[in-house]
Amino acid sequence: MKPKKIWSNFTVSDLDRTTKFYTALGFKPNGRNNDLTSFLISEDNFIMHFFLKEVLKANVEIDISDAHIANEIIFTLSAECKAEVDQWAKDVVQAGGKIVSEPKAFGEGYYGFVFSDPDGHKFNVFYM
Repeated sequence: MKPKKIWSNFTVSDLDRTTKFYTALGFKPNGRNNDLTSFLISEDNFIMHFFLKEVLKANVEIDISDAHIANEIIFTLSAECKAEVDQWAKDVVQAGGKIVSEPKAFGEGYYGFVFSDPDGHKFNVFYM
């Protein structure tokens, strides 16, 4: 198989809140309707869809975990320097996210932190 594209589908409880949060972090809007809000991430324009939970659950017919309790995946966002990692942490809090682990050095030459969006989806901001 040779997929043409890969993207992510997350569930959220409030499209307006999600749109506001990711817009505040500088993510590029990729469309919005009554069922989802979508963003393009990074230079590669990775697509992240955020569906209302009941809409996605009805379409995929599987249980969807509560991201406040468990995550199937944690995305990593690359930073160009430690100062950018620290700025991300400030921006996340200002936008309404939660810092899961504060920015810190770990391993040799690694610096980063973990945050969650208002629906509990986790992201790692990482510099190496």
